[in-house]
Amino acid sequence: MTMADDGLGTAGLQRVLVTEKRPARPGAVANALTFGWRALLKLKHMPEQLFDVIVTPVMFTVMFTFLFGGALAGSPDQYLQFLLPGILVQTVTFTTIYTGFSLNTDLSKGIYDRFRSMAIWRPSPIVGAMTGDTIRYTISSLIVVVIGLILGFRPETGVAGVVAAIVLLNLYGFGISWLFVVLALVVRSPSVVMTMSWLVLMPITFLSNIFVDPATMPGWLQAIVAVNPVALLVTAVREIMAGTATLGDVALALIGPAVVTALVAPVAMILYGRKT
Repeated sequence: MTMADDGLGTAGLQRVLVTEKRPARPGAVANALTFGWRALLKLKHMPEQLFDVIVTPVMFTVMFTFLFGGALAGSPDQYLQFLLPGILVQTVTFTTIYTGFSLNTDLSKGIYDRFRSMAIWRPSPIVGAMTGDTIRYTISSLIVVVIGLILGFRPETGVAGVVAAIVLLNLYGFGISWLFVVLALVVRSPSVVMTMSWLVLMPITFLSNIFVDPATMPGWLQAIVAVNPVALLVTAVREIMAGTATLGDVALALIGPAVVTALVAPVAMILYGRKT
């Protein structure tokens, strides 16, 4: 018996199988948010990835406050007011490493080969993972603020200043993390990503104004600190929490991540296309 003989035919079969309109394909934003959610689910199943996010901020905040506070500022309480915004920046800067580390781990397992076969916005696995990593930055920042409040830190601008500082830190983290995306796409193992990332982050973090006032440094080092994007961000966060920030302070802090995004993000997308 043919299909026409049983009264269906092609048109009849289509009426049976298609009962409603096909849903619209998800757009770029929906794709990116889905992969951002995936990044958060990875934290749920591998909570050990939060170890550095939780322990490192606590260790640096407590250790530097009580070890160097008396020598550098006269008392731990006074030094904490200067130090904590810098520790916020240091913590988020260190956390950006995990963007490249996680990406390289997925690439080594072949997961991104599966993503390539999907009808999705091509950059969404990377952009989504970076968006999800902003949760890491927020968690790290909140932990530092809570520890600081326990130790006696009091921002002049209160909750509003803390929220504004965290938003600025997240924008900075998202922009800088493109560097480690590129690194993840050109090296072979996650351990190499981690090692090379520290070689970049350690100098720019410690050659800054996080721990001491640059006025105490030699002139040549002050010149380096003056253009260090980490130092510019520290200044902006301090001014925001003190209630003295200007648009110029914030703009200077965002120049670094904006330049990195503009120059490095296209390279990352090219490398990602070739990698997959």
